[in-house]
Amino acid sequence: MALVEIERDGAVAVLTLNRPEAMNALSRGLRAALADAVRAAGADDGVRAVVLTGAGERAFTAGVDLKELGSTDLTAPIDSASSDPVAAMMACEKPIIGAINGVAITGGFELALACDILIASSKARFADTHIRVGILPGWGLSQRLSRLIGISRAKEMSLTGNYIDAETALAWGLVNRVTSPEALLPAARQLAADIASCDPEMARRYKAMIDDGFAMPFGEGMAMEKTRSDAWARRADAADIARRRAEIQARGRDQQG
Repeated sequence: MALVEIERDGAVAVLTLNRPEAMNALSRGLRAALADAVRAAGADDGVRAVVLTGAGERAFTAGVDLKELGSTDLTAPIDSASSDPVAAMMACEKPIIGAINGVAITGGFELALACDILIASSKARFADTHIRVGILPGWGLSQRLSRLIGISRAKEMSLTGNYIDAETALAWGLVNRVTSPEALLPAARQLAADIASCDPEMARRYKAMIDDGFAMPFGEGMAMEKTRSDAWARRADAADIARRRAEIQARGRDQQG
């Protein structure tokens, strides 16, 4: 049984964490398999968007496998550079949509936050239990969460270890939308297909512009955007832009109908 199931749907790769009997806990093997799967999707020119979800309805992932972690030397990093799934996700140039089908806890919450877009099932719940486990986050949760939902809400989650449900996650801006459990994957696939229908080079450049600017002070981000926009405009083709404009207008009419 593969620890990460990989399914291709046209230009969309669907990656499923596949340890449902252990609430998809991130064992060493699963972390390495996910890192490999993300890198493979990123290197595949036929893939334009990725969906990441968990097997079953109970858990997206319950986080790093604590049973395994208990026998690990904590003075050393738990993952090498090649087996770090979050590092692989952050390096991926393809947009990653997290389809959160159940609980996303601690390291599983960090994995969700490494996605570009989150959609949640009504059964999804989120919790940062690092403080209760007695470890500090190392995959970016202490920095990403406050930037997404605000520092006071992030402190509430991280300093209590309390869960929030899908509707609260939506209200706080943590997820883009909430669906019924059966509608989750179709919604994620459709969103991925919409992304995949765009020019892949433009999608790659725009994703990088957003991510790079998000890590900068606002003024530096604005300057970076202007520099890259001007450089791209110098190579733009007027006929190609006119063709794309006509396609956008047609698509807008279709979406209105």
